[in-house]
Amino acid sequence: MSSIITRKDGDANDQKLARKRAGDGGVVEATKKSRFDVKEKNGGDETPTATAATSSLSSKEIKMMMVNAQREIEERKRALSNLRDKDPLLASVPQIGMPVALATQALAKRPTPEDSEKARKIAELQAQIRAKLTGNLASLIQPSVAAAAAAAAQAQERPKPLILDEEGRTVDKSGRAINIPTVTPTLKANIRAKKREVFQRTTGVGERGGEATSSAQDEAIKYFDDRIAQKPTVRTKRTLRFHEPGKFQQLAERMRMKSQLERLQNEISQIARKTGISSATKLALIAPKQDMPDDVPAMEWWDSVILTQDLETLDEASGKISIRQTAISNLIEHPTQMKPPNEPLKPVYLPVFLTKKERKKLRRQNRREAWKEEQEKIRLGLVAPPEPKLRISNLMRVLGSEAVQDPTKMEQHVREQMAKRQKAHEDANNARKLTSEQKSEKKQRKLREDTSCGVHVSVYRIRDLQDNQSKKFKVETNAKQLQMTGSVALFRDCCVVVVEGGPKQQKKYRRLMLHRIKWEEDIAKGNDGQDVPNSCVLVWEGTSQRRHFGEIKFKIFPMEKMAREFFQKHQVEHYWDLAYSGAVLEASTDQQ
Repeated sequence: MSSIITRKDGDANDQKLARKRAGDGGVVEATKKSRFDVKEKNGGDETPTATAATSSLSSKEIKMMMVNAQREIEERKRALSNLRDKDPLLASVPQIGMPVALATQALAKRPTPEDSEKARKIAELQAQIRAKLTGNLASLIQPSVAAAAAAAAQAQERPKPLILDEEGRTVDKSGRAINIPTVTPTLKANIRAKKREVFQRTTGVGERGGEATSSAQDEAIKYFDDRIAQKPTVRTKRTLRFHEPGKFQQLAERMRMKSQLERLQNEISQIARKTGISSATKLALIAPKQDMPDDVPAMEWWDSVILTQDLETLDEASGKISIRQTAISNLIEHPTQMKPPNEPLKPVYLPVFLTKKERKKLRRQNRREAWKEEQEKIRLGLVAPPEPKLRISNLMRVLGSEAVQDPTKMEQHVREQMAKRQKAHEDANNARKLTSEQKSEKKQRKLREDTSCGVHVSVYRIRDLQDNQSKKFKVETNAKQLQMTGSVALFRDCCVVVVEGGPKQQKKYRRLMLHRIKWEEDIAKGNDGQDVPNSCVLVWEGTSQRRHFGEIKFKIFPMEKMAREFFQKHQVEHYWDLAYSGAVLEASTDQQ
């Protein structure tokens, strides 16, 4: 408004100057009219009458007009401020330097629901910004909403991960393929511009070092994504962490009490070994529990057939045990013959082995029969007669004059025949030779044994097998190669090896455990801490109706109870009882 008032004062001065020049009789130039010369009133259009009236106004009238205009402007401002308090849409309109026409339009315009929603969002955003600047953002925005909005904004800012399938295609999280459009120029002008850009990029490298460096930096900036968070190059300083007072004193007290307890336990165990209490206690714990009662029944089942009631019932006449006479006759009862479980279904016959002289005689007879059959076929014309068997030694005797005429040719012919016979012999050998699969199958067949009638079991006890890797490898590998099943239980001072298989397999494995492996080379720790040589003992061998273990594996047990439970789960806890009782007795004899 101040600009409009200033312009009106200027117009009045120009009019006075024009009248003065007209009174002097000079030529008056037409002044250039401005767009501020005419004042709009109630939205009316400019007319020549209004222009003439304005030029003829006096200075007092102009002042009054200016006062009225200022009063009208103040009223419009007051009405607009009242309306702005009621309508949030007008609150966003700036107050300084607002023309009267814009204010009138804002007053005349009625807000729509969309404008109201926009104005409400703008007001909320301004309130959040104002609260952030004053530090009261937590009072305006709920923590959960703010966290969700921050997470959503961060997720939008971060680039989406690139997921590729096995064929190298881009897929989404659900596994569906995504077609990424590639923008390629189709117009010839764009294609030429693209080629020109590529050519300039390739030819511009190496012309100047500064340009190459700048281009490299531009390329680095081009492929740098500022949305991805990176770790700072400077390592953050770590603060000092102090121990609580008395921490190390407690650790020292704990270590002292632990060492004292171990010393007391060692003393007690030594005294128990000297008196024999420890071995007796262990043997008492090892004793298996008897599931079946040992009491003798009052009457056996075979006596119940002929007795009247029981053994206590007596005959009145004779005073002896009462017997049913009808149950006894002159017939003999033969029980049903049952087949032993370990006897095979088919009878097994031992193979007959011939002597060396008999084998030679049999081979000679077979070869003579084959030769007679071949001669008979030649005589009948079924087979062509073979060529004479030539050698260098009988060359002159067989060929005669032909060898004298051209000995070089005959010698070459003889050598070709010898090479042919050698090749036929080698081909026959290769045809009879077994393939690698047949060899492995034959080896497996020789090692495989029939255990349907019974399984041979051997139990070995070793003093120490936990820290000896080479011995463990031999024990496990040989059992697998011989197709034997079993288990190895590792316990301090008593390692038990149980193997199941056929008689031939057990024979080979027994030789391995007792002779081939040198157990005495290793040194083991005894119960009293002294170094004693390692040893392996065959505890028990026998037969079982079925296999109780699968492929041989190593099991480590920290407690004796856990080892016995393992064997009890496979229904062979007596294996462990035999082995562990022997280890306890051996330890007691070593101390004596």
